[in-house]
Amino acid sequence: MPLTCPASLVTLDAVELRVLHMPLVSPFTTSFGTETVREVIVVTAETAEGRGWGEVVTQQAPLYSSEYTQGAWDVLTRYLVPALLERRTFAPDEVAGILRPFVGHRMAKAGLELAIIDAALRAEGRSFASSIGAERDRVPSGVSVGIQSDPTALVDTVGGYLDEGYVRIKIKIKPGRDVDDTAAVREAFGAIPLQVDANSAYTLQDADTLAELDRFGLLLIEQPLQEDDLVDHATLARRLTTPVCLDESIVSDKVAADALALGSAAILNIKAGRVGGYVEAVAIHDRARAAGIPVWCGGMLETGIGRAANAALAALPGFTLPGDISASARFYAHDIVTEPAVLEDGHVRVPTGPGLGVEIDAAALERFTVRRERVVR
Repeated sequence: MPLTCPASLVTLDAVELRVLHMPLVSPFTTSFGTETVREVIVVTAETAEGRGWGEVVTQQAPLYSSEYTQGAWDVLTRYLVPALLERRTFAPDEVAGILRPFVGHRMAKAGLELAIIDAALRAEGRSFASSIGAERDRVPSGVSVGIQSDPTALVDTVGGYLDEGYVRIKIKIKPGRDVDDTAAVREAFGAIPLQVDANSAYTLQDADTLAELDRFGLLLIEQPLQEDDLVDHATLARRLTTPVCLDESIVSDKVAADALALGSAAILNIKAGRVGGYVEAVAIHDRARAAGIPVWCGGMLETGIGRAANAALAALPGFTLPGDISASARFYAHDIVTEPAVLEDGHVRVPTGPGLGVEIDAAALERFTVRRERVVR
């Protein structure tokens, strides 16, 4: 299914960038560290047709990814935004091509692309969901649970999310916090939809430990090995009965094709920021669907901007597994949109208004802004 972004052109006049520091309602711990404040870049595209909003999902330090806030800020202000301003008039689905000469920096490119798409669609009065062929008006909501102090605390935390209505639980694991944690959750809650996420914390030498997880009937094990270990992932996949899902490894449609050809994964996690934008994300969805490979939409602790876009993406027909599109309150006491995502019977609604379908809470945006810059022609 091709992306049906608006054919009309936009004329870009300026781009405003903001760094936001948004306190999390509770610390979020993974194998690569603990976050208590989400640092994120919000992009505003100012066009002749109106404004559009995007989000750069980098983190403060290059721990999850080689990309990080200061690096994204630098490449946006020095190269990416000036390249679009120099071209000035273009179609939203041309953004990736205009930025292709600049190697990497996919998260920065994705946030910029999203802001342009949002501006164009708002001007046309069309929703992002309809423009990419979304087929559902709501999507099932899973929750990602960070590493807790011990298995008992993990069970208590998971129980709270199940009480809230989340339809799938994902727990973070790392060496030494894997088998016992998973066993505790499975024993406490029976046959709930459960998966684990290693965030590249293991090597092929840990195959025996990872094989112990097979007895828990997991939906999948996400990114057990390093992102460039496609061959080792294929070797591990043959060893396990639990389906292997790739996350950090999938940085483009080309890599997705390679992973599927090698047998490195039975399931793909698609994150638009990680692959360079929603145009590329839809292409990966289409490839996986044609190959009969399930996909789901991962999360990067997005604000209401990215969360709205992810809900629309997850409403495509190939997204057959619940994603990490939780209610905004899972992470933030106060979001930067006027109507944050909420959980309704285990689902999150797909916004249907023009563009991303959300409006910015200007006061909240100002409150969380710690840096801003407006780049003009």
